[in-house]
Amino acid sequence: MGQVTIYLDNNVETKMKEAAKSGHLSVSKWVARIIEEKTITEWPQDIVKLAGSWKDDFPTIEELRLNSSQDNPREAL
Repeated sequence: MGQVTIYLDNNVETKMKEAAKSGHLSVSKWVARIIEEKTITEWPQDIVKLAGSWKDDFPTIEELRLNSSQDNPREAL
């Protein structure tokens, strides 16, 4: 298991310790979880399960263009 040394100002260190304590975690475990969250490369399973769950009620580009009006003329430069 690797070890990392970081330097924090006193204010940030205090906030980190409070956050770890409120999560009932050691500072080391709290930091490790933050790093893991920030470096994840996969979608959460809840999001993956949503794929294909929407109905096909979105109009096609052709349907959108049927209802479009004429563009206004542009000003000459």
